[in-house]
Amino acid sequence: MSNEKHSGSGLRKLLLRSVLGLVLLIVAGAAITLGMYQRFQTTDIRLATGELTYQLPEGASLNRLAYDLQQRGIIEYPRFFILLGRELDAARRLQAGEYVLVRGMTPRSLLEKMVAGRVIQHELTLIEGENFQEMLQRIQAHPVIEVTLSGLDGTAIMERLGHPGQHPEGRFLPDTYFFTRGTTDQVFLQRAYAAMTAQLASAWEKRADGLPLESPEQALVLASIVEKETGQVEERPQIAGVFVRRLQKGMKLQTDPTVIYGMGEKFDGNLRLRDLRKDTPYNTYTRHGLPPTPIAMPGSAAIHAVLNPAAGDSLYFVSMGDGRHYFSSNLKEHNLAVDKFQRGKQGIKLPAKEGPE
Repeated sequence: MSNEKHSGSGLRKLLLRSVLGLVLLIVAGAAITLGMYQRFQTTDIRLATGELTYQLPEGASLNRLAYDLQQRGIIEYPRFFILLGRELDAARRLQAGEYVLVRGMTPRSLLEKMVAGRVIQHELTLIEGENFQEMLQRIQAHPVIEVTLSGLDGTAIMERLGHPGQHPEGRFLPDTYFFTRGTTDQVFLQRAYAAMTAQLASAWEKRADGLPLESPEQALVLASIVEKETGQVEERPQIAGVFVRRLQKGMKLQTDPTVIYGMGEKFDGNLRLRDLRKDTPYNTYTRHGLPPTPIAMPGSAAIHAVLNPAAGDSLYFVSMGDGRHYFSSNLKEHNLAVDKFQRGKQGIKLPAKEGPE
């Protein structure tokens, strides 16, 4: 009996030591794992270069992201990354898009960036004075914009945008726009259209009294002419003033850019006297009033100038050859200015004209 008691007691002690040893191993292992996990959170991700562009697909899970990052050699422990993601409640909040990963970024900061959706913002500037086709080509040529309107004419595009029957010219605000990879040309155009609509409405509310313009649309048409007439910001109110006074007096606008627009592809870079005499809906030498639509995309400055033109008595202007214009209040003075700055240059004889050059 005594030997059996000693034997049972020794067995229990051995079992207890084994259990305690196992517990100690588990605790030690857990401590080591916890330490590794904590270090993982604050250890820089691994990049071969200073930065890397990473595309997180739409609908990608936390697990998929973790193992993809491991496969690319960016992180070492995908299970730690998944655990960290769950700790940050990132699994359901990851936002698809294009991200810049940089040296010094940790798994924690990477996840925080993707949860916040701090994706790469690409940019594109629409140029003041470009026409609709030029603007559309610029948009569709951008490498990260998805083209969905290819082959459609202006009429069809405006239908897609929800504005059937509206001419596209002048309806999109020249500005710098920021957007993410995969933005469609249609979405981009909708933004630019909304921006122009808001800009035009705001400017119309602050317009000067007594203007010969019946609607924001007429203001847009005249602003497009001013935009094409000068690249000098400070001259736009003066040129707008000339056109406003001519409209008030019932004079023809007689502005070359409208004739050129009406010629379309027939314009070869040289405007001839016969072109000024050939009637089109856009020929302001043969027709009174405004052309039927804008002729380009006017910027905010041109719109403001048209709705707040400079005071004065000038009714004519002519290019001085350096980007600026000379303004005159009567035809005699204007023709003298034409003689000085334009007529006879490079052997070309220009006819006297009644209106702006």
